[in-house]
Amino acid sequence: MSTLDDWLREATAALQLPVDAVPADLRTDLLDVTRDVAHHVARIAGPLSTYLLGLAVARGMAPSAAIEVVSRLALAHQPTAEPNE
Repeated sequence: MSTLDDWLREATAALQLPVDAVPADLRTDLLDVTRDVAHHVARIAGPLSTYLLGLAVARGMAPSAAIEVVSRLALAHQPTAEPNE
């Protein structure tokens, strides 16, 4: 197992979530959208945006739809002069 797999197993257990809470395809999509936000908006916006995705999903939005909305928004965003702030 990889460090990421080990971490996800530990984190899901600690949060009392099923071990398969983040399937491989969803993991890839979440990492991609986090990258898009970090590169097109601001690095620090990536993790916070994934939290917002989680809130949207908790309120009933499909994960794929939430990811699509945030990814589209990030890719359309014009980076500022200092993209990592």
